[in-house]
Amino acid sequence: MTAGSLPRTPADLGLPDAPVEARPADPAARHVRAKLDREIRALLAHESGTRSGADPEDLHQMRVALRRMRSVLKLSGTLVGDGAEPVRAELGWLGQSLGEVRDYDVLIGHLREVIAGFEVRDQAPGRRLVSRFVAERATAKRRLTRALSSARYSTLLQEVSLLTRERDAAAAAAERPHDLIAGLAKPHRKLAKAVRALPADPPDDDLHALRIHGKKLRYAAELAQTSAKKKQAARIKDLLKATKDFQTVLGDHQDAVIAAERMRTVLESADGPVGFVAGRIAERELARRAEARAAWRDSWAAVDAAARALHA
Repeated sequence: MTAGSLPRTPADLGLPDAPVEARPADPAARHVRAKLDREIRALLAHESGTRSGADPEDLHQMRVALRRMRSVLKLSGTLVGDGAEPVRAELGWLGQSLGEVRDYDVLIGHLREVIAGFEVRDQAPGRRLVSRFVAERATAKRRLTRALSSARYSTLLQEVSLLTRERDAAAAAAERPHDLIAGLAKPHRKLAKAVRALPADPPDDDLHALRIHGKKLRYAAELAQTSAKKKQAARIKDLLKATKDFQTVLGDHQDAVIAAERMRTVLESADGPVGFVAGRIAERELARRAEARAAWRDSWAAVDAAARALHA
């Protein structure tokens, strides 16, 4: 297989036809390998759609798969070998390219929805406003396509696939015990510590960082769920719902912050109808930001309660 060739399949990476499976009683390392196996297959499944750009959801799902792999390797990568940390760093490189385009997709989609609700006379300048970001997205997409066609990306896929494979018998026998459910305490503590450190009116960047902490807890819970017994599984399900809601609230906040900032940039160089529409949108986004700020602490309380119940 040459760099950038399509289609890529699990077989191209030497992965077995059937995904790796892990039972609750299996060692934690097998659960980690099974999770990596699932996510790299998901990433491959959405690569072609990401390249074509026909449906932004493909890029979104490819990015989600990548983030899940990074989170697993951060929390439990030592269980699958010394190569985990270098692979995690390389996934970060790819994530930057995916994230840049994804941010434009979210912004453009949201702006189109907002503008559709404006008066007819504001529709045309609204479309001209969106066209600016469509052009910027095209530039970012070309950078992403180059990344996906690079030897660096092909090598990264091979390295992830190696982490999904069973180690030799001697290495497997030496694997230290690891409780994935008990391991949820660490990302929960980090999230709680970050919340306690915030002032009454946190800076936008701090709330964005808080969302990332919450996402790490959610992905760790997804991994732990595969090793949970019935009672634990129910409590982890509650935690997953709470962390998802937490991400949604803070995600809306971050999207509003980005959109308002983009409108400020437009207002620096645009006047007339386009500037008027940009101003209207900025006002809406600041209101959406305020709504999220009023709601995030309640969603955090639900996360905290669910995490504490799991370890009670």
